[in-house]
Amino acid sequence: MRPDILNPLFAEISVLKGIGPALARPLERLGLARAVDIAFHLPVSWVDRHLTDELDMADAGRVIGIELTPVDYKASGGARTPFRVQATDRYGNYVSLIYFGKNSGWPRKLLPLNEAKFVSGKLESYGETLQIVHPDVLPPEEAGSVPARESVYGLSDGLTNNRMRDLVAQVLARAPDLPEWVEPSLLAQKGWPRWREALTRIHADPSDAQARERLAYDEILAGQLALMLVRQSSRRRRGVPIAGDGRLRAMLKLPFAPTGAQRRAFGEIEGDMAQATPMLRLLQGDVGSGKTLVALMALLNAVEAGMQGAMLAPTEILARQHYETLRKMASGLPVEIAILTGRDKGKVREATLMGLADGSIDILVGTHAIFQEKVQYKALGLAVIDEQHRFGVAQRMMLANKATQAPHLLVMTATPIPRTLTLTYYGEMEVSKLDEMPPGRQPIQTVVMAATRLDEVVDALARHVGSGGQAYWVCPLVEESETSDQAAAEARAESLRLRFGEAVGLVHGRMKGPDKDAAMEAFAANRTQILVATTVIEVGVDVPNSSLIIIEGAERFGLAQLHQLRGRVGRGDKPSVCLLIRGGALGETSRARLALMRETNDGFLIAEEDLRLRGAGEVLGTRQSGEAALKLATPEHMAALIDPARDDARLLIDRDGGLDSARGQAARVCLYLFEKDAAVGLLRGG
Repeated sequence: MRPDILNPLFAEISVLKGIGPALARPLERLGLARAVDIAFHLPVSWVDRHLTDELDMADAGRVIGIELTPVDYKASGGARTPFRVQATDRYGNYVSLIYFGKNSGWPRKLLPLNEAKFVSGKLESYGETLQIVHPDVLPPEEAGSVPARESVYGLSDGLTNNRMRDLVAQVLARAPDLPEWVEPSLLAQKGWPRWREALTRIHADPSDAQARERLAYDEILAGQLALMLVRQSSRRRRGVPIAGDGRLRAMLKLPFAPTGAQRRAFGEIEGDMAQATPMLRLLQGDVGSGKTLVALMALLNAVEAGMQGAMLAPTEILARQHYETLRKMASGLPVEIAILTGRDKGKVREATLMGLADGSIDILVGTHAIFQEKVQYKALGLAVIDEQHRFGVAQRMMLANKATQAPHLLVMTATPIPRTLTLTYYGEMEVSKLDEMPPGRQPIQTVVMAATRLDEVVDALARHVGSGGQAYWVCPLVEESETSDQAAAEARAESLRLRFGEAVGLVHGRMKGPDKDAAMEAFAANRTQILVATTVIEVGVDVPNSSLIIIEGAERFGLAQLHQLRGRVGRGDKPSVCLLIRGGALGETSRARLALMRETNDGFLIAEEDLRLRGAGEVLGTRQSGEAALKLATPEHMAALIDPARDDARLLIDRDGGLDSARGQAARVCLYLFEKDAAVGLLRGG
């Protein structure tokens, strides 16, 4: 239960003054629903205000604060002509105060003639004259309240910087003094302020590095402590040691020998499964690196020992692909593999549930439906979760609770994850990496072309399709809106259909599940040869014949996202990727980023660079999936603070009495503040 001391911060924003429906909408678009959301909506930059008493052309381009006296109005002559207030400083120098809009009554009321006002805004030169567009205006006696440095926030339509600052001030007034959770010697070494002071300082001065570092550390510490509590809870639970005899794995008829990386990863998994302590292991590897084979060998290891295995996928179509792949790879083995998704109903579903309960089903593949309440296993020994970042800890624990004793857990991701993010998000897990590609995979040729050469690209696409190939055409990220991305995909599909007719399919994030699956299945079955898509294909079906992918608006994508999209290229001859970018995006920075895509297929190298450029949410895909990324800590903070945070969390648990000590009680508040309270529940439940 959340500590009472945090209740003022977790109140809905409706408790703040001045928030009605009109203001609630832009706040909602920014994800600011509670006071704590506003507290953690830190400034993105700042403006230094030059306080002066004399207008000077040399100050053009700067934000100034100055006392002015309005002397004349110049009304607009039309709808597009601004209303101008002519004003003078104490020395008689003139400036125009510019207001756009049809209503001239408001600036007249705000700036009555011959009445001195304190005016603040960006001074601009317009020919030989000076002007300020839509300045802030205060009575002269309130000029002392205007700060020399002003914070600038990320905003949405309908929300101004002044309004945001007012809301922040209200939230800071509500913020309580919280008990100190940082280890005293570290606090002294860093010279950090206490939590509430740090929050107040960073909103007042976004350049305050100490205050920002303190808040970033708090967030990282909460994450590390939560992961350690999850790990501690898992370690306390007794699992079943699993050691198969190898008979089923020996029967596998593989078209190629496993790579050294696959053998090494399975050896690590096999060693973990042989322990009574439940395995918690993360398997990382690019698309096509052979994660599914490693997962199958782990599942067969469980079946050989008389246990069941379950494999969880984030989407129905991916679950069905895994099901077909496992059945094909295990063909001829005395192993019963079944599938369960939300689509399965009636007698088919009942038969699957009965087979799980009586043990006649050895391996179950499915979506989140496989851990629903009515699904019971006879002896679940291993759970495999694909695309881990799309599932939360709570879902993992629901699956783990399907067994009388905790099952071993293997989670997989095709998103190469930098070290700092692995420690931040998966710190409770051991890590295995597949850093070799199986034999037969051809290197992918990546080319960068300007969008002005679109006709050449379409002609090359026609030759590719004419020779029997298939291709993805990925549409650009227009903005953070599925609707606009959908419109871009629909428009591109329509233009391509003018040339290719019914050979063009379409899939985007707003399609209903069955419609999306049908479009993907038509492409996989070669009933369509071109699939126009948004980024929903990052995790999609394997189409070996799709040896070309065209990514339009590539400059809008992160490197890790481009790399994962590139992984959708099939296993045909000469797999190719074409990155189409706007001419204006061919700057040095963009060239350097995209050059890395041409030079390497190393997903881990690309992910490290993407983390530096774009941040954790983009690398992991959590911006789009809705799962919370770090709000306060930057990649630089993570690199510098992840190790001391892990050490501090370990010290708290191992030496300082855990959450029952005085500092532990403060750390419990930190966990709830950063909404890591699921870990507290795990600790309580044991």
